[in-house]
Amino acid sequence: MLEAIRRWARKHTEQDRYSPVGLVFHWVMAALVLFQIGWGFWTDWMMPGGDKVHAYQVHSAAGLPILVLAMLRVAWRVLIPGPENDADTLGWQTTVAHVTQILFYVCFFGLPLSGWFMWSSLEAPGPLYLAGILPWPQIPLEMLSEPSRFEVLHAAELVHRYLVILLLVLIPAHVGAALKHHFWDRQDVLQGMLPEIPDSKDPRGGSKHKPQEPRFPKESEAG
Repeated sequence: MLEAIRRWARKHTEQDRYSPVGLVFHWVMAALVLFQIGWGFWTDWMMPGGDKVHAYQVHSAAGLPILVLAMLRVAWRVLIPGPENDADTLGWQTTVAHVTQILFYVCFFGLPLSGWFMWSSLEAPGPLYLAGILPWPQIPLEMLSEPSRFEVLHAAELVHRYLVILLLVLIPAHVGAALKHHFWDRQDVLQGMLPEIPDSKDPRGGSKHKPQEPRFPKESEAG
């Protein structure tokens, strides 16, 4: 089955495009992150009370899917590599792009995890729900003393705050680089991440890159 999925994905990567699954991961996570940033800042400005607690519940309900999607996205990228595009052959710019990607994943994992610790360190914040539907357990911190739980809360808040700042730097840098590669350098980086619009003929005349290979051996080679 894995080989069949790889063959299906290769039909897209051979055209220098990400698979539809990769596109869904990218754009759904982008929408959730942008929502979280705006909602988080708005929630911070709210006066303490029931409405603010509810706003934090919405914030957590949208943040936990980012954690789940990040784990699924990593697994997908390991098993089903994306295409090789112009950004993979630019020397130091490629290195910067890879570092930026790693930092994005640090935020994708670190922000929901730190938020999870913050919620779990409170005395009685209420239940957590994934996407507001599926119950999500709290981290078992009840055995800690109250001062220790406040220390956990403070540490998680610091991590959360600094990762938000990092994300606010990464997003415009990432968007600016994608636009620069597309409009200034006339490269295929952005085009490979956009939904494909059917056309009678691809004006690029076919792929000029070699698709990347999976990081793990194929099932036929493993045995």
